[in-house]
Formats: sequence, C-alpha cells, structure tokens
Amino acid sequence: MHILLIEDQQKLADNMKQFLELEHFAVTVSNDGKDGFEKAMTQECDLLILDLNLPGMDGYEICSMLRDHKKNMPILMLTARTKQQEIIHGLNIGADDYLTKPFDLEELLARIRALTRRNNERSPQLSTKTITLDTNTHEVWKGKKKIELSPKEFSLLHFLLQKKGLVQERTSMLEHVWGGRDDLMFSQTVDVHVAYVRRKLGKDVIDTVPGRGYLVPSD
Repeated sequence: MHILLIEDQQKLADNMKQFLELEHFAVTVSNDGKDGFEKAMTQECDLLILDLNLPGMDGYEICSMLRDHKKNMPILMLTARTKQQEIIHGLNIGADDYLTKPFDLEELLARIRALTRRNNERSPQLSTKTITLDTNTHEVWKGKKKIELSPKEFSLLHFLLQKKGLVQERTSMLEHVWGGRDDLMFSQTVDVHVAYVRRKLGKDVIDTVPGRGYLVPSD
C-alpha cells in the first residue's frame, strides 16, 4: 500500500515514514505544498496524509483541488488547529478524517486502517491458486502452511495481488512498494524481491512479461 505524506516538519515526517514502513506501507514524503500536490496528481497512491499548514500551497487548497480533479484517494488531514469550524471546513471540502497534533503514532495507524477498510469493501484476504494473503494480520499462507515474508516481500505480493491479471511495470512497483525512491530506479531491487517471493511461494505465483514487468495470473 502506497501512502503519500505531505508534511513540512521534517522530523515529524521522518518519524511517521519510519513508523509506517515498519508497518509494511510504502511512503513517499513531500515537505512542500506545491510539490505534494504535483505528486498527488501524478502518482497513484492509496492514501494521502495531508498537513494543513504548508509552504507553497496549504492543505485546504490541495484537498479541494484534488477533489475537483476527481482524485478519490482517502485523505487524512493533520492539523494543529482545534477550532471546530476549521475542522468542519476540511471535511466539507473532501477530507475523510482528521488528526489533531500532537498525536500518537498508534492512533495514526488506527485511523489509516479504518480509512482503508472504509474505502475498500473487498475481503481483507487476497488469494490466487494456493496462496492467501491477509491484509489485517499480515500473514501469507500456501495452502495450510504459513509462509514468512519480509515486509517488502509482503508489500510486493500484496500490490500484485491487488492488480491480479494486469501487468505491472517495475516503475509502478517501485512507487508502491518502495515509495518511488530515485536511488532504486535503475537497480534490480524489484527483480531480486520477485525472486525471493518465488523462492518462498513457488515460481508460478508471479509471471514475468518480457519487456514490460510482472503479474500475478488470474485464476
């Protein structure tokens, strides 16, 4: 799952990114309103965490413009403002939830999980052939045997299962699993992790499409 975090407080953003990556999320961070808006418009993200007070463009403007452009990802607003009218305004222009600073990271995680459950009416379990992945427990099973995957292996399999039957390019996989890190763009990171997953779950779980990328075949 790919989260875009737009937060100008560098220390807070770093702490949130580190915490969320330990919880198996891929996180892209922007510290500027205009840059964050461009990323939200051009990148495919599953959730946007949006601070209100930002340089370049504030959170209200970003939220409103994203909704005007029919971007429907869940938006969790972060705010140090406690006035009810300001919070209501954020919800009225398209935010799905808000969290008042300072906040506990465990509460942030609970809000994220609630938003993603609300936005996804499908079963928390994704499967193909003999493989089952549970997004609530972060467990993967091959038949009746539980298979231990690393956080990145789990995220990679999760992303491909969500797009089952559709070819995913390496750049898209890097964006969703590694947060689009520029230093990995020309590396073999994706290929190596696909090989790890195949080694643990079987070679037929993920197919290679030469010159294009990878896919989990439809059942």
